[in-house]
Amino acid sequence: MMLAFPNPSRSFDRTRNAVRFTGYDGMFEVPFFVEIGALVTSAIELRMSDTLEATSLSAFDASRASIHAAAFKIYSGGRRTNYTLTAADLRQE
Repeated sequence: MMLAFPNPSRSFDRTRNAVRFTGYDGMFEVPFFVEIGALVTSAIELRMSDTLEATSLSAFDASRASIHAAAFKIYSGGRRTNYTLTAADLRQE
């Protein structure tokens, strides 16, 4: 099956310090996380917890195509319970 991202929803996960989104492989839901450090590069933004969620979600939206490409690449490397994308994963795209 092919990995697809038909649902544009994403959410900020403060516990994981990441943005969560979901892909689908046929009928299977595949959870992904993107580390905040991969999305927000400014040290000032990383320290501003009151705007971190909005900044992270906006950065995710702006980079959605490359994030999905990186997710597809990491997913094709083997099946896991969930996948976490790092700055290094996004730089490879």
